[in-house]
Amino acid sequence: MTETQNAARVVPVILSGGSGTRLWPVSRESFPKQYWPLTTARSLIQETALRAVGDGFAPPVVVCNQEHRFLIAEQLRQAGILGARILLEPVGRNSAPAMAAAALLIAEQTPEAVLWVMAADASIGDAPALAEALTQAVAAARGGRIATFGMRPTAAETGYGYIETGEALAGLPGVFALARFVEKPDAAAAAAMLASGRHLWNSGMFVATAATLLAELEAHAPQVLAAVREAVAQREQDLDFLRLAPVPFAAAPSISFDYAVAERTRHAAVVPADLGWSDVGSWRALWELGEKDAAGNVASGDVLLEGAEHCYVRSDGILTAVVGLRDAVVVVTKDAVLAMHRERAQEVKAVVDRLRAAGRPEAVSHNRNYRPWGFYESLIQGDRFQVKRIVVHPGHKLSLQKHFHRAEHWVVVNGTALVTRDGEEVLLRENESIYLTLGSLHRLENPGRIPLTLIEVQSGAYLGEDDIIRFEDTYGRS
Repeated sequence: MTETQNAARVVPVILSGGSGTRLWPVSRESFPKQYWPLTTARSLIQETALRAVGDGFAPPVVVCNQEHRFLIAEQLRQAGILGARILLEPVGRNSAPAMAAAALLIAEQTPEAVLWVMAADASIGDAPALAEALTQAVAAARGGRIATFGMRPTAAETGYGYIETGEALAGLPGVFALARFVEKPDAAAAAAMLASGRHLWNSGMFVATAATLLAELEAHAPQVLAAVREAVAQREQDLDFLRLAPVPFAAAPSISFDYAVAERTRHAAVVPADLGWSDVGSWRALWELGEKDAAGNVASGDVLLEGAEHCYVRSDGILTAVVGLRDAVVVVTKDAVLAMHRERAQEVKAVVDRLRAAGRPEAVSHNRNYRPWGFYESLIQGDRFQVKRIVVHPGHKLSLQKHFHRAEHWVVVNGTALVTRDGEEVLLRENESIYLTLGSLHRLENPGRIPLTLIEVQSGAYLGEDDIIRFEDTYGRS
């Protein structure tokens, strides 16, 4: 494909660095909301990527936390997204450095390519309206503008930032000058902006060429661009991922693109649109998006409702019964329960902050922990022992490792396991087991075509996940 043909294709840039604390206890730092199927059978990041496939689109560039790299790669593969370039951030630095990294990478080959920058965790219900708005934004971008999508407000929402529109731009149908950005307002200010007809919700999506983004970053955020340029220049290939150099990237100021560029540039434009958009930023938003029963309830999972009205109830585990409640949110996971009034959905972050301050693991991680080879979850934990369920994907294997403080007993309950133990290879089938003494060098592999499930019984003086010495690892972990 020629450079001209490449430049003609829109490059989706997906930013996936958020932790989604307002959707706790489902969304947590180790497995944020963008990787969950919250609005459809697909995860939010899968839905985001699938909005930009087919003719006219290049493969996406995804900028993400390095801890989520295998999770993202697997979810994109499952969605049929091929050829994605995944840029790994060594530390979080907000959206301006993330966008700078993507623009620098794309500009190496096609500086005139149009980038469509979007968060990984939004919901859009009207695909035809999105296509029309994107066409208008791309036209503005090719004319040197940084275009954003302004969502026509349907309520006096205090959880969103706003955009005030200016004059229509000549020669660009449907595109307006962007007069100013407005911070998240209080209720009175939100009501006034809704009544004005000039204000739109800020969707956080941007459309511009790589060259325009870099020029505006140079003009308004030179420290960001200089640091990220070094991080991109010194990047390293790691399997299918691109690792940004940690030292220069960490030196970049942590700042959003809105503050760094969008509020300062003279080239900002806005495309007003009705896209059925939501940032899926709270449990109230999910209630609004969900399919309701006759009483206005949204239920997901093993849920029983009796006399409840206008509630959102989700269970990812045990049977959850709700009786006689109105305007409530009840969310049940395997290790936590959240119950609150729906109108106080923005206060969940305060709960997470308290849990984090107390050092509670529920603030950041789930009982189920995902790894590039599969996942594990704790079933029972007691004094000097722990029982886990381990699932290994077909063709995958754990690192060659040993432990100093614990012994392990593995029982295969589904599939086939190939176990390496101190140089010996043992093939285990269902209902067969093996004992790994303290300090033995061992490895677990799934050579079969179906997932391998086993029960692991640990015993010893210390059972922490950091009691592991890796000697060899397919996934490059230390």
